[in-house]
Amino acid sequence: MAETIDAAQIADASVLDRLPMRDQDGRIRGEFVAAIASAIHAANAAFLRVVVAELHEADLGDLIVALDPDDRVNLVELTGADFDFSALNEVDDSVREEILDELEPETVAEGVRELESDDAVELLEALDQEDQEEILDKLPPSERDAIERSLEYPENSAGRRMQTEYITVPPEWTVGQAIDYIGDTPDLPERFYEVYAVDKAQRWQGAVALDALLRSRRQVALADLIDADRRRVSVLDDQEQVARLFGKYNLVAAPVVDTKDRLVGVITVDDVVDVIEEEADEEIKALGGISSDEELSDSVWTIAKGRFNWLLVNLATAFLASSVLGLFEGQLQQMVALAVLAPIVASQGGNAATQTMTVAVRALATRELGSHNARRVVIREGLVGLVNGLAFAVITGVAAVAWFRIPALGVVIGLAIVCNLIAGALGGILVPMVLERVRADPAVASGTFVTTITDVVGFFCFLGIATLWFGLK
Repeated sequence: MAETIDAAQIADASVLDRLPMRDQDGRIRGEFVAAIASAIHAANAAFLRVVVAELHEADLGDLIVALDPDDRVNLVELTGADFDFSALNEVDDSVREEILDELEPETVAEGVRELESDDAVELLEALDQEDQEEILDKLPPSERDAIERSLEYPENSAGRRMQTEYITVPPEWTVGQAIDYIGDTPDLPERFYEVYAVDKAQRWQGAVALDALLRSRRQVALADLIDADRRRVSVLDDQEQVARLFGKYNLVAAPVVDTKDRLVGVITVDDVVDVIEEEADEEIKALGGISSDEELSDSVWTIAKGRFNWLLVNLATAFLASSVLGLFEGQLQQMVALAVLAPIVASQGGNAATQTMTVAVRALATRELGSHNARRVVIREGLVGLVNGLAFAVITGVAAVAWFRIPALGVVIGLAIVCNLIAGALGGILVPMVLERVRADPAVASGTFVTTITDVVGFFCFLGIATLWFGLK
C-alpha cells in the first residue's frame, strides 16, 4: 500500500527520505508513483511542490513517464513555478508533445524562460511551427531572438546543440579584471569551464581555461593566457562530428563560431553525452529496421505502421532466397536430408555476416574505416570467414554424417559452409561500404541485403554442390 504524507509532515522530514523514489536496483518504485498519483488526484499541491523541488530533472522525467497520461499535465499545473521544464527533455518525444499540447502557451513560455538556451531549443524544436511561434511570442524579445536564431540552424547541427550563455572578455584585460567581472556580473551561466576572448565585433580571439585564470596573479595580462588555437566548432558542423571531436581531444567544452568567425555559443560535455546516446540509439534501431522516431510510449498503430515498410522489403528478399530452393525442387524431393540441412548453411552464413556487418557499420560511423584501410580490412574479413568456415565445415560435416549416415553429405555441407562463411564475411564488409559510398545509411539497409546474399549463396552452393556430387536431377 502506498505511504501517504500530508502537508503538515513536509516540514519535519525530507519527502524522499520518507518515501524513496527508487529501489536498490535503481528502478522507480510503484509505491512512490502511486503516492504521487494519489496526491495529484487530491490536488495536494504543497506535497507535490516539495517532491518536484527535491527531484533531479532526470528523475522527474522518469516519474512523468511512469504516471498515467492524464496525471502528467496535472502534475505540471499543480506544481506551477516549481516544475523544472528541463525534465520534459528527459522523456520520449511523444510524451513531451502530449504534455505541451495540453498546456497553455503562457505556462510553457514561463517554463522556457527558466531554461538554458540549449534546453529551451531542445524543448521547442519538435513542435509545429505554429505552436513554436505561439510560445515564442510570450517571451521577452531578447530571449525570443536567441532561441529563434538557434532554431534556424540545421537539425542535428552544432548551432542547434549549443547554449548561447557564455562569458566573454576583452583580450586587453588583466586577470584581476576578468575575475572581478565574473564575480560581480549577474546572470552568468550556472556552469562554465572557460572564458572566451573576443574583439568588439565578437570575433573569436581565443580561450582562457578557468584553472589557468585562477592560478595566475591579478596583474598578469590576459593576453598571456589566451589560447588562440583552442579547438572550436562551426555552427554548421554535424553533432556527430562534434561528439567525435570531444572524444578524440578529451574536451569538456568547445566554443561555437559562425561563418564569420564570431563567437555565438558553446557546447559542453553534457550536450555531447546526449548526442552520443541519441546516435547510438538510432544506430541500434536502424540495424533492426526500426524508425529512429519509435518510442516505447508510441501506440500500437504507430509502431506497426513504422515497421511495415521494412518488413515488406524483407519479405521480397525472402521470396528471392526461396526461389533458389525452387531451382532444386527435384533434388530436394530425391534427398530429404538436403531440405533439412540447407537452413543450417544459410543460418551460419547469416550469423557470420551479421558479425562482420556490425563491426563495419560501427567503423564507418566512427570514421575508422575508409579508403586508406579498406583493402586491408576486406582481406582480413575474408580470411576470418575462411578460417571459421574450415572450422565449422569439420564440425557440421561430422554432425551431418552422424545424423544421416551418408559420408559424402558431410563433405558437401562442409564445402558449402566454407563458401557461405566467406561470402557472408565479404558481404558484411562490402555492402555497408558500398552503401556509404552512394550516401545511403549502412545501418538501415545493410541487414536486408547481407541476409539475402548469405541465403542465396548458401542455398545455391549447398544444393549445387550436392547436385554435382550425387548426380541428382
